[in-house]
Amino acid sequence: MHSNHLIFLLVCCLVSVTLQAQQVCLVPVEAIKNKVSTKANEIAVTAENVNIQQDTIAEFNKRVEISSDSASITAEHAKIDRVARKLEASGDIKFQDGQIQVASSDLLLDLDSGKMKMQETKYRMINFQGRGDAQGIELNKEQGITLNNVSFSTCPENQEDWRIEASSIELEPGELWGKTRNTRFYIKGIPVFYLPYFQFPVTDQRQSGLLFPEISSSDTTGVSYEQPIYWNIAPNMDATFAPRYMTSRGLQLKNQFRYLTENHRGELHLDYMHSDTDTPDNDSRYFYRLTHSGALGQNWYIGAEINGLSDDNYIVDLGSEFYNRADTHLFKTVSLGYVSDNIALNATVKDFEVIGDHPNSYRALPEIKLDYAALKTDLFELNVHSELAHFDSSEPDLPKATRLHIAPTLSFPYRNQWSEFLAETSVLHTSYSQSNIDNTTLAKNVDRTIGQARIYGSIALERDANWFGAPATQTLEPKFQYLYTSYENQSDIGFYDTARLLNDFDGLFRGQEFTGLDRISDKNQFTMGVTTRYIDQNNREQFRLSLGQIFYFDDNQVIEATKANDRSAVAIELDWNITTNWFSHTEVQISSKDEKIERSNMSLEYRLGGNNLIQVNHRYVRDLSGEKIDQLGLTAAWTIADNWQWVGRYYRDMNLHRTTESYTGVQYDSCCWSLQIVWERHLSNRFDALGNQSIDEYDSGIKFKFAFNGMGQRGAKRTLLNDGLFGYRRPYLLNN
Repeated sequence: MHSNHLIFLLVCCLVSVTLQAQQVCLVPVEAIKNKVSTKANEIAVTAENVNIQQDTIAEFNKRVEISSDSASITAEHAKIDRVARKLEASGDIKFQDGQIQVASSDLLLDLDSGKMKMQETKYRMINFQGRGDAQGIELNKEQGITLNNVSFSTCPENQEDWRIEASSIELEPGELWGKTRNTRFYIKGIPVFYLPYFQFPVTDQRQSGLLFPEISSSDTTGVSYEQPIYWNIAPNMDATFAPRYMTSRGLQLKNQFRYLTENHRGELHLDYMHSDTDTPDNDSRYFYRLTHSGALGQNWYIGAEINGLSDDNYIVDLGSEFYNRADTHLFKTVSLGYVSDNIALNATVKDFEVIGDHPNSYRALPEIKLDYAALKTDLFELNVHSELAHFDSSEPDLPKATRLHIAPTLSFPYRNQWSEFLAETSVLHTSYSQSNIDNTTLAKNVDRTIGQARIYGSIALERDANWFGAPATQTLEPKFQYLYTSYENQSDIGFYDTARLLNDFDGLFRGQEFTGLDRISDKNQFTMGVTTRYIDQNNREQFRLSLGQIFYFDDNQVIEATKANDRSAVAIELDWNITTNWFSHTEVQISSKDEKIERSNMSLEYRLGGNNLIQVNHRYVRDLSGEKIDQLGLTAAWTIADNWQWVGRYYRDMNLHRTTESYTGVQYDSCCWSLQIVWERHLSNRFDALGNQSIDEYDSGIKFKFAFNGMGQRGAKRTLLNDGLFGYRRPYLLNN
């Protein structure tokens, strides 16, 4: 039976409620499939038995389904009274639209007003992690949906770790907020607080309001309570204010502002304390950070990262989301770039803020790099690299310099599927104009021209092999490089952006021993390396071993690059999928002079599933600026029970026989709430008034996080893993 008049009124009353989408732990609600297809503003009624009385009353019995294009009602009995203008239904009633499913004992629809009432209901949200009971539900087009004497929870039925009970919940069409009245909040059936009235978001749009707080305690801050407040300023910008009170220090205000346009995006962070009561003079303290990236037209781009803080101990005392206690410099950079098919231009202003008593870094004001692909044919390529930089320092006694560098390179490259060959020659010309050089051995003007030639080749051989009883492919990949660089005296040039590089296997073929351009060492050397791999039938690497060494034909004349032997340390790298769950990575450099280990980095990991892993690390450096590095680390994460996750890390200095850092955290994460408790202890690394860093004092603390999942907060499991496994790296580079 079809009735356009009844169709229109019924469709008017089937309003929809949009709620914020979250991860659904409840069994998803399946949509009710209409047996009869309907068009817009039409309904179809089907039943096993139909009884029509004098064209005024229509009764439907057994398997009644009332369907529109947007909602469905199923029941055992239904009656439409054309005179009273009512539709009544009873017996196992189920109502569903795109957002909510309701089970009820009876239903009454006023055909004139478009109001629908259901009594003794159970409801489930479809696109939202929520369910509950309501004594009555009223729906209409103008007022939306009202739930009376209602309960709500995101927990599964019969597992309500928490729930809300209210005298009413009102959800108005087109409104961004729902309203509740006389609300009681229960945890494990125990009432914990009462609110006579509050509002909550009912759309997937970002909404202003309170976020979940963070509570912690440490020796440095005392008890700390941080309450984030979110402000949805506009669709393309927002802000978060987070007042943080610390019993040992006072009040801190943390601020974040984000913006997004069609071509630009950025963030501004500003943390400020007007008075720190734990400092001798109640000092004010601050940290700021600005990041920006964007496009200026088709080929131009711009970027910026600017950081600053009030004092050396700010990160140690108050923490930071972007830096840690071991950092010594804060970046301040602004860049402008251009990219086309044959030109790459980048102009950067670089500055640093030094933390503690560390060597001051030179500022590049500015540094301009230009790469130009002048020629590219089937046989030859001609590329020109150039740099222009001015180096300045905040230290008045340090030299300053302007440097221009031009390096044309002519190369003959050849590549195919199993080999590579490259022959190239370069002219490296650099001009310096140096000032503030009194009482130094530096020259005011320096011109340096160096020639360089390089020949590189590699080949990849394969054979069928056997890997622990399974068919596999073994590769043998030898490669070589001959490098010649002419000598020129450079002792009259200062150090502005140059430091010594450490070699690993790949670094043997780098051809340069220093960062920057202030020192280009003379070379007459031959590098030999070989890699072998085992690849299984699924094209996954199971094993890789690389060995390499440099052979020096002449002694270096550049003093800073002088070597004590005619060959470099042997560099060894090993990656091994020992079993399905065990993995190993090893890097070792063995001195060719005394056959002792110069540097090593070893990792052994056991992984069982995505969140279960144990990794042991050992790092060793025999001599780093006169210091011996010998550190042992353990990082682990394990699911200890249903919904329970444990994470920990431990680092020990084997040379000084002491713990440098320890961390452990547990988390319960269900579909409706999460709890996270973390304890950590580490070296405080505080600086004294002269900038000297303490290496003997420890700071310890505990953090507490609680969240109701499905109430604007996702589970915190990934946060716990990321925090607890800080510094974790997968110990192998195999492509599986």
